[in-house]
Amino acid sequence: MADWGPVVIAVVLFVLLTPGLLFQLPGRNRVVEFGNLQTSGISILVHTIIFFGLITIFLIAIGVHITTG
Repeated sequence: MADWGPVVIAVVLFVLLTPGLLFQLPGRNRVVEFGNLQTSGISILVHTIIFFGLITIFLIAIGVHITTG
């Protein structure tokens, strides 16, 4: 049996937290910009920290598992 929980959670969070796709924190002109499809170094750092926090909560604290087979 394979545990696909970490893979699915990581892919979904990676897509949702891509800087500039849905939102960018911090934005170029405002604190939060939505759908601008641009990014910056500080934005990548902030989104990386958010990703790490959420992946830690979902995989370690909650323990999401999706088993197949």
